[in-house]
Amino acid sequence: MTTFSDRVERISISGIREVFEAAGDDAINLGLGQPDFPTPPHARQAAVDAIESGKADAYTENKGTPALREAIAEKHRADQGIDLDPDNVIATAGGSEALHVALEAHVDAGDEVLIPDPGFVSYDALTKLAGGEPVPVPLRDDLTIDPAAVEAAITEDTAAFVVNSPGNPTGAVSSEEDVREFARIADEHDVLCLSDEVYEYTVFDGEHHSPIEFAETDNVVVVNSASKLFSMTGWRLGWVYGAEERVERMLRVHQYAQACASAPAQYAAEAALRGDRGVVDEMTASFERRRDIVLEGFAEIGLDCPTPKGAFYAMPRVPEGFVDECLDRGVVVVPGEAFGENGAGHARVSYATDESDLREALDVMAEAYEAAR
Repeated sequence: MTTFSDRVERISISGIREVFEAAGDDAINLGLGQPDFPTPPHARQAAVDAIESGKADAYTENKGTPALREAIAEKHRADQGIDLDPDNVIATAGGSEALHVALEAHVDAGDEVLIPDPGFVSYDALTKLAGGEPVPVPLRDDLTIDPAAVEAAITEDTAAFVVNSPGNPTGAVSSEEDVREFARIADEHDVLCLSDEVYEYTVFDGEHHSPIEFAETDNVVVVNSASKLFSMTGWRLGWVYGAEERVERMLRVHQYAQACASAPAQYAAEAALRGDRGVVDEMTASFERRRDIVLEGFAEIGLDCPTPKGAFYAMPRVPEGFVDECLDRGVVVVPGEAFGENGAGHARVSYATDESDLREALDVMAEAYEAAR
């Protein structure tokens, strides 16, 4: 039998998936990072129209259709106030591919990539697949990313650092002051800041800011996606943008790995970006209401949890055995260590599910907490 690459042997199946497989079919799933809203009707219809007219039958440009890239550029001009050229946007197969091409284009074998710990599971794995070395950076007690800790971890081998706000798995939102610091660090240390902003619209307290708003050099690359913004996870449509030279290198990876994003998904995403965004406000209000239900429930149970200011995750501190006790009782939560060593002693709870299930799950978590104490 042939052997396998060292890169693939360095990674394993996500700990999130392991938890799902251990749960029963009728379990309440608080482990899934997916909005429970339908894709906007006008986005669905745009895909149908493209399919029925034959527009979706052929490859699009490698970067994506010009109309989609212009819609993305308009969105970021309006939301971040940046002068984004549509030629510097690549439509990708979800935010996951955007992260992948960004790291492949910028990381050499042995290069260090600073990642938040706890942080999204893909940061570690995709760095290793690119041949790099992930360097976990512990978060503050409130689970925000500390610019000072990032700066202190930079060495001559650092190629990039990853920031994520609103954050997965934490629900934390970086302040404007911190985001300005991320931009300064990228400028002064001449390292890439890879900013994962896929939860951009789901902010309850404060405002979303991007390092690209404040950077004075071209050392910021931004990843975003229709998945969480418009409840389009299954469509697999994301994008990545940055300076022309960076986009040209990322395109080299994208064109061989993917050729182009799915054509029907591109037409759907364009419609979502240009159409009525009432669903965005509706989702945000609903997730904020559910967050408050979860925090109130945690307080009654006795679980300490930093207040999530965005996304739809909470990360309470839990006793040893809590996750297993929840699983045994039919509630799926994800152990914090699935997101890094510093996630130990926490659990990630997704509240992107209906309120009745949340309340039932909280009752179960109360039992699990008593059993694990």
